[in-house]
Amino acid sequence: MKKSASILLSAALALSLALVGCGKSEEDQAASPQAGQASEAVKVDIGMLKLTSSAPLFIGIEKGFFKEENIDAQAKWFEAAQPIAVATAAGSVDVGATGITASLYNMVAGGQKLVIVADKGREQKGYSSSALLFPSDSPLKSIEELKGKKIGITQTGSTYHYMAGRLLEKHGLALSDVQLVPLNSIKGLMEALKSKQVDAILLNEPNISTVVQEGYGKVIAQVGDEMDYQTSGIFFSPKLADNKDASERFLKAYAKATRYYYDAVLTKKDGKIVPGANYDEVVGIIAKYTDQEPDMIKKGLPYIDRDGKLLEADIKTQVEWYAKEKLIDKAIDTTEIVNTQLLDEAVQKLGK
Repeated sequence: MKKSASILLSAALALSLALVGCGKSEEDQAASPQAGQASEAVKVDIGMLKLTSSAPLFIGIEKGFFKEENIDAQAKWFEAAQPIAVATAAGSVDVGATGITASLYNMVAGGQKLVIVADKGREQKGYSSSALLFPSDSPLKSIEELKGKKIGITQTGSTYHYMAGRLLEKHGLALSDVQLVPLNSIKGLMEALKSKQVDAILLNEPNISTVVQEGYGKVIAQVGDEMDYQTSGIFFSPKLADNKDASERFLKAYAKATRYYYDAVLTKKDGKIVPGANYDEVVGIIAKYTDQEPDMIKKGLPYIDRDGKLLEADIKTQVEWYAKEKLIDKAIDTTEIVNTQLLDEAVQKLGK
């Protein structure tokens, strides 16, 4: 009798432990997808502009890289950069893809939350992205000669404002030595150079190539040859950043797309950029999403890190510069707005 009771007690205990173990396993699976288990489908709205630098996002959507990670990536088009940052911080979109400007840092200083996670375009030595141009018949030949002259930029606090300031400082001048002329648009910059309303402008590709080809401007300095500069980035809303699994899956697909882009249009041979694998396909995808002709796209394809990695140290440099120039209300702790770990882990899972 005692033996039977002992057997029954042991069986009950074993069943209890099995049930506890089963419950724990289910909890673990719910918290983190296991190998071979399908990840939860997540819809991700991406706020972006119809710019060439958004190419990896176009590629990720068009080639199905996001779908492979069970990410339903939806493009949400904007007309200007600042509303994208506002929408990302507010959670109206999950991902923002745009320029890194003083207004973005001011948002963060004011208490808005967003996280910069990846590269979306930078100035890099040996690649044409942005440049300083003079009128083609200008007697000026160097940045040092710009003292007392007019430089056209898009807006106060813009990436163009930053580039102008940093270029001047590198060549022994300050912003106070010149007159900055905000012209509000790329078209305005080009027209001002052509009509010689200004002595110099900052401009991006493919517009640089257009100006040179039309004969009314000449390149004095490629910004990437003068300094490393993280011009734009991929931002996550607080909600997406808190979802580690979805964040990593998104970035895994994004890194796959940046590699596809890099290998197609940024490969070099003997120091010169040459068309790589899938060059025409990538140009066609960009043309489709930007509503531009392929020949225009080919004039200027911006540098993006092959793995989409951010120039983290440059974000700190930017904040300090904007604060020094009183273009942001106060310096901010960049560790609070930069997260490179998510991409690092995503790239590690992606492999070589």
